[in-house]
Amino acid sequence: MSIFSRLSDIVNSNINAILDTAEDPDKIIRMVIQEMEDTLVEVRSSAARAIADQKEVSRKSKRLADLQSDWEKKAELAISKNREDLAAAALVEKAKCADMARHLEEEAGHLKEALNRGEEDVIKLEAKLREARAKKATLAARHSTATNQLRVKRNLHSTRIEEAFERFEKVEARLDRIEGETEAFDLGKGRTLAEEITDLETEEAIQKELKALKSKMSKKKAAK
Repeated sequence: MSIFSRLSDIVNSNINAILDTAEDPDKIIRMVIQEMEDTLVEVRSSAARAIADQKEVSRKSKRLADLQSDWEKKAELAISKNREDLAAAALVEKAKCADMARHLEEEAGHLKEALNRGEEDVIKLEAKLREARAKKATLAARHSTATNQLRVKRNLHSTRIEEAFERFEKVEARLDRIEGETEAFDLGKGRTLAEEITDLETEEAIQKELKALKSKMSKKKAAK
């Protein structure tokens, strides 16, 4: 199973668990980022181990190459001394070293492939992390907007608003009754005789004053 397949399984499992408990999207994206960061650390750790193994394999290969050269020299020495038995034994040891070197070479090839895959995984993970971090702000803003809109719509459809308006209407109806009772006290009440005579007296006084003012203005005009 690739690192991304395993990461996908972990993330999907956690997301499903969060969705089942109705957690907010911001928590989901934070969890995804955390899983990716943890996986990136794991991939880098695996790469570090592979690099260390490569170095060890390289050292072993060098030692085996030196041993092969040494056993070949020993075989040559044995031949020069007419000891073919020792020369053959030395060549056997050289062959063993060569066989071990071939295994190490295969191991080095596997390590190189693993490192290449690790490097590709790191590049992909870092790109996905950048994308996830960029999306986090966008999703947070969308979540905030959607939450606010939902709260407004819930309030608009809440029975509490209808109940408040019903109370307003009851208050208005009560005020209408009070105003009606106040106006009812004035019904059938005309002007009294005394009020009408007072009005006549006031009007007569004003007319006399107006007549006197006109006479005074006429005299001033004639004097000129």
